Amino acid sequence: MGVGDKQVKAKEVKVKEAKFIAQELKLKEFQVDNTIKLLDEGNTVPFIARYRKEATGELDENQIRKVEERMKYLRNLRERKEEVIRLIEEQGKLTDELRVAIMAASKLQEVEDLYRPYKQKRRTRATIAKERGLEPLALRIIGQLDEQGDMSQIAGEYVNPEMEVNTADEALAGAMDIIAEIISDDAETRGIVRQITLNEGVLIASGTKKEERSPYEMYYDYSEPVSRIPAHRILAINRGEKEGFLDVKIEVSVEKVISLISRKVITNEKTIWNKFLCDSAEDAYKRLIAPSIEREVRNELTGKGEEQAIVIFSTNLRNLLLQPPIRGKTVLGIDPGYRTGCKLAVVDETGKVLEVGVMYPHAPQNKAEEARNIMERMIRENSVEIITIGNGTASRETEFLVAEMINDRDLPVSYSIVSEAGASVYSASKIAGEEFPDYDLSLRSAVSIARRLQDPLAELVKIDPKSIGVGQYQHDVTPRRLEDSLGGVVESCVNSVGVDLNTASSSLLRYVAGIKPAIAKSIITFREKHGKFKKRQELLKVPRLGEQTFIQCAGFIRLPDGENVLENTPVHPESYEIAEKILEITGVSQAELQQGSTGELRKRLGILDPKEVAEKLGAGIPTVRDIIEALQKPGRDPRDEMPKPVFRTDITTMESLQPGMVLQGIVRNVVDFGAFVDIGVKHDGLVHISELSDKFVKHPMEVISVGDNVKVKVLNVDIQRERVSLSMKGF
Repeated sequence: MGVGDKQVKAKEVKVKEAKFIAQELKLKEFQVDNTIKLLDEGNTVPFIARYRKEATGELDENQIRKVEERMKYLRNLRERKEEVIRLIEEQGKLTDELRVAIMAASKLQEVEDLYRPYKQKRRTRATIAKERGLEPLALRIIGQLDEQGDMSQIAGEYVNPEMEVNTADEALAGAMDIIAEIISDDAETRGIVRQITLNEGVLIASGTKKEERSPYEMYYDYSEPVSRIPAHRILAINRGEKEGFLDVKIEVSVEKVISLISRKVITNEKTIWNKFLCDSAEDAYKRLIAPSIEREVRNELTGKGEEQAIVIFSTNLRNLLLQPPIRGKTVLGIDPGYRTGCKLAVVDETGKVLEVGVMYPHAPQNKAEEARNIMERMIRENSVEIITIGNGTASRETEFLVAEMINDRDLPVSYSIVSEAGASVYSASKIAGEEFPDYDLSLRSAVSIARRLQDPLAELVKIDPKSIGVGQYQHDVTPRRLEDSLGGVVESCVNSVGVDLNTASSSLLRYVAGIKPAIAKSIITFREKHGKFKKRQELLKVPRLGEQTFIQCAGFIRLPDGENVLENTPVHPESYEIAEKILEITGVSQAELQQGSTGELRKRLGILDPKEVAEKLGAGIPTVRDIIEALQKPGRDPRDEMPKPVFRTDITTMESLQPGMVLQGIVRNVVDFGAFVDIGVKHDGLVHISELSDKFVKHPMEVISVGDNVKVKVLNVDIQRERVSLSMKGF
């Protein structure tokens, strides 16, 4: 095949793959084809989603990522097919029929099933039997041509003491080993057994330490159909098995499966080998197929469990990162603790640290009055307006102290509990060390806790997303899969909000589309040396930041004090000319726009018909629509439209809770079976999925998100087990 033929063939394959993805994801072929081309050209997902809507037919980020994921899978599948064909061909065993079957496979598992008979195996009972010269006997039996005769007599022909085959029974046993492996290696047979196991199998868990209390007690005597077991339960059972509390297996109707295999193997009912082949089928299933298929099915179930866990974690992480910033407030952050004390940090409205300190209100020191005095002084001297308390060890005891102090001393402040997940990871990180080289780890945590209220996104991007605990069973998920997904979430959040080029840290900049960590540091270095950026175009002066990187990142950076008001909007520099013409049409000058969005200005822009404007300017409708929206709200932060955190001045104890009480709370975590809500007591209360709404809820994420402010009713309080059951019904 010549170079030209190969190129044509490769193009045909790409077209076929794009068509397959389009059908699978229910998209149009041009959308998939153009998206793949843009990805292959090195464009980032946020850039494609925002600035190439005409090409993709306005696919959103999730759709583009799914196209990217399926594209990678199909390309890996294609490479594996080519490799398998090559390996079989090298053995001289490749037939046209086999080649067609391999090329027609749509899943990697199908390719592996077809390759299985030709795969180099470790030394098995079948390979030993073949070494002893028993393969001809096995092939004769499978051929099923013998309708008369004595099996032992026929087998006796293959007795060979020199090859350690001393009797006819030994010859038959060796032949059965070979036949069992042939049956086990048959792709169609494995496919049938796999489907039966998935559709009709039952997963059974039993306790190995029933006398011990554990989180897995509900699974000590448990069974559920494989086809119906929910994702979170799979991972819970897996963990219980890994920790030695559970034995887990999958059971199917053995008789049914063996009967199906036997009917497939026996093609001549009159053969004298009928029962022998049935026994071989049973041996193949019990010894070879069943354990292998069970592993495959368990892996498939685990894969689905991981996928769901990643979805949960990713959605919760997105909602946490996009919590609204509390701007213009001086904040006192408290990292609670017992023996080592509560670390304190005051930060001004820009996040600059004004003062740090330590207090010891709890055991063993019990210096509560001294702690109140320290806090009061820091609050009054620094004009603190809000106190944030981390929700970890000693959080509620510290909250009680703070609430008491606010009320007793009549201080003009309120407080909020914030998640301190990942704060310890941040404080020990290289980033924290560079920011605060003179602070110990716990003081760094206090600064992080304070800043999390001011700008959650800017602070949380400094932490490995895996360390922000807003999921379920994330520690049971393949690290690479989780890392890739969460990285995409952070990237998406950062780019949807936009980044102030003159104040952003390198931790934040590295998530901007197209900007790698090294370039992020170069931007910071350039900014420190040359001062503030006045326009986006100046980024091209940064070492190693080339034209392609600029194209990817330019629309996502903001310059509130830039020379051009468009630089504080999501309008990409490549569309400035279109934006300026739209302003001309409406009679709005850039100076007017610079002064801020007024009702009149928004009205004049709002009456424009994007379709008419696009035709007049020769631009795409989606681009024109986005520009009009951006011009209506220059400097807009989408997070400002989200509900603000709950601020308190008093405290609720678990002992004071009574069934029927109605409270305000904030959602800390959403999982498959419900949501955990912070209502101001020591432990978050659980709203079970059945109590989330008066209507049927298929999944909690349909009605609730991390960070939501919700009204809840207390259903039950278990002080001994420190559990609170809540309901959102009726609100």
